[in-house]
Amino acid sequence: MKWFCIVGDRPVDLVSFVEQYKYVPNCTATGLEPLFCKMKNDSMFCDAYYKRMTKIQNWRKIGRPAIRQEIAVPGIASGVFFDNLWSKYLQPRDILTKGKISREKSDQTTDEGFYIYINQATSFMILIGVFFPSATGIMAGSNRSGNLKDASRSIPLGTLGAQVTTTIVYLSGVILFGASVSEMFIRDKFGQSAMSKLVIAELAVPHPTVILIGCFLSTVGAGMQSLTGAPRLLQAIASDDVIPFLSQFQRMDSRGEPILAILLTLLICECGILIAVIENITALITQFFLMCYLGVNTACALQSILRAPGWRPLFRYFHWSLSLLGSILCVAVMFISAWHYALVAIVIGAAVYKYIEYAGAEKEWGDGLRGLKLSAARFALLNVENRPQHTKNWRPQLLVIAPDSKESENGLFAFVSQLKAGKGLTLIAKCIEGNFIKHADAVEIARNEMDQQIKLHKIHGFYDILMVNNFIEGIYCLVQTSGLGGLRHNTVVVAWPDEWATSHEISVCQRFVSTLRAADAADCAILVPKNVKIFPSSQIKVICILLINYLFT
Repeated sequence: MKWFCIVGDRPVDLVSFVEQYKYVPNCTATGLEPLFCKMKNDSMFCDAYYKRMTKIQNWRKIGRPAIRQEIAVPGIASGVFFDNLWSKYLQPRDILTKGKISREKSDQTTDEGFYIYINQATSFMILIGVFFPSATGIMAGSNRSGNLKDASRSIPLGTLGAQVTTTIVYLSGVILFGASVSEMFIRDKFGQSAMSKLVIAELAVPHPTVILIGCFLSTVGAGMQSLTGAPRLLQAIASDDVIPFLSQFQRMDSRGEPILAILLTLLICECGILIAVIENITALITQFFLMCYLGVNTACALQSILRAPGWRPLFRYFHWSLSLLGSILCVAVMFISAWHYALVAIVIGAAVYKYIEYAGAEKEWGDGLRGLKLSAARFALLNVENRPQHTKNWRPQLLVIAPDSKESENGLFAFVSQLKAGKGLTLIAKCIEGNFIKHADAVEIARNEMDQQIKLHKIHGFYDILMVNNFIEGIYCLVQTSGLGGLRHNTVVVAWPDEWATSHEISVCQRFVSTLRAADAADCAILVPKNVKIFPSSQIKVICILLINYLFT
């Protein structure tokens, strides 16, 4: 059917009428009377718009009545290109019409006529979300890079060639459709005014089936491409042990096919098929494609900006600014097209990242964010001036000398953990007498124990273990060299030697006094907490506060 039925400026919903009355009416005033006129109390009541159109025999000086059949594809010479040039977006329940928008409730179709009602809001960004999945094959070559002889040469050439070709084909199709197809018919979403037939299929030579077969093969081809690339990508991620719970999908059969990954991909595809509403499916799929491209662009931009030694792009026209621009565009399109789906996709992506970070991957392929943090820390340290601070900006930067006694160490750490208001630097150091070359393992064990203590007391700072032949010389070294650049300590924290009163060992006295002298020589403030063995921990403080509140209530 190369014609469609229209009443004035409104196409007629022939499909709904045929489903209800089981015959196709003639597109004339008489033939469409059952669609728009009903008998009530022995009187005929007709739709007002239809009744007005039946009286017009020369519609807008075209020599034909207002109720008529129009050619669906009048051709390029008809000038319909300018009718289709500008956007005409409608809202749900609007009647599809040319000119002024008509808003009538869709439940009036039975009583007032079989017009075509808009079932879903439309906008430019919604249409981008619908169309975008058709242009997502840009990573197809990369997904099968393992099967290419010269991937570094084939992927850029093949990807750019495919992009240029598909861009020309898609734009040509849009221009030809807009220049050839009637405005009202091209806006008829399901072709209800032409009995749901594909107008392009009706124009096909030698038979409409050619277009149907082509559409079917194109759809199956795109689906098979995804079913080929996605399982192998999933299998590669599982094989790299990047996401531990995906380890089951790295299995392959005797022919080298990832069977479990293929089954999971089929399950996801089946869920999309069961949803059945293409606008809802494409909007969600678009978000995950954009998340993928966002990750690729951001990784390329970060690696280039940070000048990572392992990042050596061979493409001569690559520049990090293009990748950064691509990342910004991805985020913009995500939120403009469907902000609620964008939030869901970002939350899922962040959850996967945090899972990888905390679960621990068996293989480490590098972390771009870690490189960014290191570069930011390096930049900050280089820009911190190594000179005395002004009194208004002074804050305590602590160098904590950990004692030998475990009880004193725990108490001192509990005390230091409470010194948070200054928001300063905390450096914890411990000296151990011995030969580092012979007892390097002991240093590593002490460092692991120190790490557990730091986490237990929730101290935000740094720590290190120093093994020296002479304890006092080690203290001198720590006081002089701790810190980095302009980020250095200005206060030394050392516990009062409680064991002095019982052991009366001269070495305890010498160590404590030498620490004080070294801090004074370095022009540092000195903080000497006493009785740190009985200093309450954070947990005990909370219990005491709760107990006091209970007693006073």
